[in-house]
Amino acid sequence: GNNYAAKVDGSEIGIGQFEQSYRDQLQQNPQFAELPEDLRMQLRRNVLEQLIQQRVVDNYLAEAGYRIPDEMVTEVIQQIPEFQVDGKFDIERYREVLAMSGFEPSLFELDRRIMLQRNQLERAIRGSAVLTPASYRRYLNLAGEQRIVATATLNVDTVAEEISITEDMINAYYDNNPSLYQLPEKADVQYVEVVRGDVAQSVSVSEDELVDYYEFNKDRYLQDEQRQARHILITFGDDEAAAEEKAAALRARIDAGEPFEDLARSNSEDTVTAPQGGDLGTLTRSQLPGDLGSAIFSMEEGAIEGPIKSEFGFHIVRLDTILEQGPLPLEQVRAELTADLQDQQADSLFLEQERKMSDALFDATSIDEIAAAMDGEVKTVDGYTREGGEPLGSDPAIVSAVFDDVLVTEGQLSDIIEVDSGRSLVFVVTKHYPAARQPLAEVREQVVEAVRSQEAEALMAAKADEMIAALEAGTDFAEAAEAIGATAGEPVLMERNDQDADQFLSVAVFTANKPTQEEPTYGSTRNGEGGYTVFSVEAVVPGRPEALPVEQRDAGKRQLTDQAGIADFIAFVQALRNDAEVIINEDAVESTDLL
Repeated sequence: GNNYAAKVDGSEIGIGQFEQSYRDQLQQNPQFAELPEDLRMQLRRNVLEQLIQQRVVDNYLAEAGYRIPDEMVTEVIQQIPEFQVDGKFDIERYREVLAMSGFEPSLFELDRRIMLQRNQLERAIRGSAVLTPASYRRYLNLAGEQRIVATATLNVDTVAEEISITEDMINAYYDNNPSLYQLPEKADVQYVEVVRGDVAQSVSVSEDELVDYYEFNKDRYLQDEQRQARHILITFGDDEAAAEEKAAALRARIDAGEPFEDLARSNSEDTVTAPQGGDLGTLTRSQLPGDLGSAIFSMEEGAIEGPIKSEFGFHIVRLDTILEQGPLPLEQVRAELTADLQDQQADSLFLEQERKMSDALFDATSIDEIAAAMDGEVKTVDGYTREGGEPLGSDPAIVSAVFDDVLVTEGQLSDIIEVDSGRSLVFVVTKHYPAARQPLAEVREQVVEAVRSQEAEALMAAKADEMIAALEAGTDFAEAAEAIGATAGEPVLMERNDQDADQFLSVAVFTANKPTQEEPTYGSTRNGEGGYTVFSVEAVVPGRPEALPVEQRDAGKRQLTDQAGIADFIAFVQALRNDAEVIINEDAVESTDLL
């Protein structure tokens, strides 16, 4: 009956918070849904432990008086790209994104503040880590270390003739590896769905509907008074009086009957509007400040004024059209209104189809009846597994529903499953295939190859041990290699960080003990080509720190220091955890209702 998952020094971690964190883990890692019961319980405990460690840190921060200024929280939020429009923070976009994610701004801002506090503490501890010069020099000596190594290589061909596979070996391998050759649990499913995108394609908006919708909503599209005018601009140049005289002459020619547009094209010094006969387009009063705007917005349609002086020069102006203050014309908002109507009708039809599905589900006994009631189609998916997959997707809610014991064993219709806000479906499991092991007869060739590989590896390992024993007894390296059929090479100088070297061999060589003056160090390892390599470490050449580029040395020092800082922070959190009074609600941890 306890409503907490854990208490940390009296501070509760709610069951809701715990379950949400657990769901997040499942959504981020769908394969976790396949874990056995004991591993799922361990996953739940790991999730709760993370929350407990976060809480002990938060409690410490509160007691220590850590504070994050509002300005810092604001700055961090404003830098999040999802909240920006054209590279700048937009408050409406911020609210919209949070609303879609189910966040209240105040809770989101609190979450950012807590994260900043945690990061500040972690940075402070990690930044205090110290790497002594002696420790760093030892690291550089190791990082640059080289070893002189002789090798002999065994491959499968070396032991192929010695491999003998019997029926008893095949049967034993199959019986001793019950987890191999498993077929996953599967289900064949029939389903009926309603998809908003499909519904939207059937929507058409008539002209009458559009006009009615415009009349009802035209107050949404109010505009200031606009005016469409043309002008001829004569810039001041070096002689303002001459410019005014030229403008006056052009005005006289217009008054005498010459076409305004032609004179604008040939005389206007506004290179943008001149090719269009001086057309300024449709403008509001706020777009035309100064004397030019005052003149245009005081003229009658068809009137001509000028020369009018502005900061650019002298204008001759003709007013062509006055668009009165009020709603925008239907044609200017047609596309937006049509999209709105289509969205509304699609939403309505989608909800209507969902209601039909719900009503049909009340009495239906088969998936065909659901489809008939909705004028829909029964769709089929075969071999759906717990990993999910198209067309049903991999949402945990769908996977859990498909493999629900009742639906699997009794063939009942499912409830309506909302895949997302624009897709809902009802399904029935027509056939269920429990997880099962493939018969030996079907996987015989795979088993034979596995046994052959196993035997080859055992033979190569035995030959490698035989060669090492011979080397320790004093046999020459080349002779010992020849005795087991291996191919010996000349000693080479190996570097610790050589990326081109066989990595299995490199790890084995550089983790082997250093040779002495009297005797090399011998060893063997699997190699990257599926064989075995026997090696002899003849000598060690210590690294020289001064031979490394300064940039590489500095980068290594930063890396080691950061690793030490991370270890310090982990130890600090663990110390807080050990000192805290933690009470865990075992009933909450062991609950499996979610699955």
